Amino acid sequence: MISASQVADYERDGFIRIRKFLSADELAQLKSEIDRYSHQVLPGLPESDRVLEADGKSVRNLWRMEKHDRFFDEFSRRPGIVSTVRPLVHGTPVLVGAETFNKPAKIGSAVPAHQDNAYFCQTPADVLTIWIAVDAVTLENGPIYYVKGTHKQGMLPHKPSGVTGNSMGLAQMPPAEESDKFCGTLDPGDALIHHCHTIHYSAPNKSDRNRCGFLLVYRGEHTKYDPQFKAAYTQAQAK
Repeated sequence: MISASQVADYERDGFIRIRKFLSADELAQLKSEIDRYSHQVLPGLPESDRVLEADGKSVRNLWRMEKHDRFFDEFSRRPGIVSTVRPLVHGTPVLVGAETFNKPAKIGSAVPAHQDNAYFCQTPADVLTIWIAVDAVTLENGPIYYVKGTHKQGMLPHKPSGVTGNSMGLAQMPPAEESDKFCGTLDPGDALIHHCHTIHYSAPNKSDRNRCGFLLVYRGEHTKYDPQFKAAYTQAQAK
């Protein structure tokens, strides 16, 4: 269960870090299921549901895993996870998607600064991502950086980034103090939870260690698709 102080931290900063979000047994099962999915399901996926790195063979992202495999759909419905999400989305959680974000050793690509709602296009912005560390996330292998409090700035202009798998980036990074930047290092099984308007980014993985994260995206049942956000996304993509 999430505590009142964690909810307050999330509302203030736009993210929280939860140590030992998964137990050792839960993490081992998740790793095993991701490996199974990568060997048995990935070969039959449409291109729209997976992204490869520049080498053309290493997996960067797996999208919509809950649509292709029962385990990931059921994992997203676990009572402990749903009860954690509920106060943060201010209502009944609805899964948007289950996915991985891999940063293979030496070749894992960077993520430009962005807000997730540039993709989700939901209003009100009661949408979040749970980012679970499958591998250790270190300073060397491409941790996520968050800018505290930026979820309170609303939706900012975005433009095409040229990065496959993260096609949108901020048109201009707003001024921020170094003290407002948080580096999300994690042990396996730890998690970060961030608001869909919190600015975040990450560097490439130049280390010898893989960095895999498993992500669950939820919205409040009350949120709606915003055609103005979608129009802004379409306009930015056309430039």
